[in-house]
Amino acid sequence: MSRPLAEMVSILGRLACLCGAEPWDNVGLLLESKDQNVTKILLTIDLTEQVLLEAQSTKANLIVAYHPPIFSGLKRLTRQSAGERVVIDAIRSDIAIYSPHTALDAAPGGINDWLAQALGKGTVAPIVQLANAPSGVGLGRMVQMESPVSLDELLHRVKQHLGLRQLRVAASSAHVGGQPIRRAAVCAGAGGSVFQQCAAVDLLLTGEMRHHDVLSRVSGGTTVIVTDHTHTERGYLQHMAKYLRDAAGVDLEVIVSTADKDPLEIR
Repeated sequence: MSRPLAEMVSILGRLACLCGAEPWDNVGLLLESKDQNVTKILLTIDLTEQVLLEAQSTKANLIVAYHPPIFSGLKRLTRQSAGERVVIDAIRSDIAIYSPHTALDAAPGGINDWLAQALGKGTVAPIVQLANAPSGVGLGRMVQMESPVSLDELLHRVKQHLGLRQLRVAASSAHVGGQPIRRAAVCAGAGGSVFQQCAAVDLLLTGEMRHHDVLSRVSGGTTVIVTDHTHTERGYLQHMAKYLRDAAGVDLEVIVSTADKDPLEIR
């Protein structure tokens, strides 16, 4: 079965309204295909050459790439860089490309809401509600825990939710000493600038954060968990796949890339 490309773009827009994207971002339909019917969708965090080969081999004709493969202005399309080769080969293979990026971060039910679930039950709200956007659309998430939780238990929850065996943790002495965590903030990807806009919390969870910002937070009594950038994002793709299958209302095939992975690994 298939669905018109324009309809799939509309469905993706309902999942994450582009009104929530950061002004510096490049979101939406980035590459339109000649074939206007979508028969198979491939979801990925990064559209690398390996992921494009996967799309070609599985005959996917729409790629939803969380990070936009076309970001800063392209002045030419040659085969000198991987980014240019990906665009050229996608055009030749008649594969459309859509990117939701920060719109999906900000959306209710989007990546940051999913990331907040790693901490357990609690009251969740944007760190910053975006002006002129629907309620609940905003930057990062504040979490008021339903019940205080120890650092060890919270680390266990985060590992389980993200499917990770290890985390990088800068623990405050208070939490090492047994003081429970009651209030936290999360931000997918790199959370430093967003966290500057939140009130005092016991814990911060993000993908990456500057060294001196971590030191400053820990000295102020806040524990910081850093997972590496895409580990705060990749697990959401299974949820997006289900949403697209349900929303399309037909037997439209949606697959999550197996070639997509974080570029950093622990050895």
